[in-house]
Amino acid sequence: MTAPTIKTTATQRRTLNPIAEWANDAVVITKRNLLGYLRQPQVLVFVFIQPIMFVLLFGYIFGGVMSIPGLSYIDFALPGIMVQSATFATIGTSVAITEDKNSGIMDRFRSLPMTRYVLLNGRVLADTIRSTTNIAVIFIVGTLLGYRLQTDILRGLFAYALIIAFGFAMSWVAVYVGLSVKNAEAAQAAGFVVLFPLTFISSAFVPPETMPTVLRWLAEINPLTNLIDGVRELTLGIDSDGSITRSIIGILIITIVFSLLSIRKYRQLT
Repeated sequence: MTAPTIKTTATQRRTLNPIAEWANDAVVITKRNLLGYLRQPQVLVFVFIQPIMFVLLFGYIFGGVMSIPGLSYIDFALPGIMVQSATFATIGTSVAITEDKNSGIMDRFRSLPMTRYVLLNGRVLADTIRSTTNIAVIFIVGTLLGYRLQTDILRGLFAYALIIAFGFAMSWVAVYVGLSVKNAEAAQAAGFVVLFPLTFISSAFVPPETMPTVLRWLAEINPLTNLIDGVRELTLGIDSDGSITRSIIGILIITIVFSLLSIRKYRQLT
């Protein structure tokens, strides 16, 4: 994909303050990445069909044998499916960053009159928008299968924002991975090797107390368990003993640490 033309001239850019200059560039890069998704229908199918399949499979197959006291299984599982989707979506972030690096697009962007790290910002913003849409689709499908918000709309929106913020944070992890590995295949493999156990050894699909001792311990220290339990507190009214606060702290730490690491890695590639 060719690099887009920055419409702002050098003279016009000198009249912009640094924040306005960054915002202008971020919009251009974000738009470029979103258009890239629209030009690859197979990517859109993967992004939207896979989570819908998870909702249907867990709702109809596991829902028939799983028993959660006081809850239908779809009510219990949907928060986990939404968090899983936001997490798995970051594999595409790693792959896209690696492809930009290896194809020379990243070098072409560096030659343009634009703020230095906006290529990374634009990728994360575009993937956050994609994840936002993806999770909305999951919620709609889950609602059609019987999922119901059992608190109020404000708490529900807060839960939605918490998942999106977590996806944003994990996108920075994915950016760092994409900058660190050699090719797209390695980026995809690294994502699956880490994210599959991270999501399944959590409270996403079964209560941790039903797991063997070692897996239960791993699930309880898993940051995804904190997030999922926090979302369940906000949407189902189940007390999670401080999971919301721990999730917010974790999201902030992940975002700060991995955005700085990504910027450092990007600088090393220049």
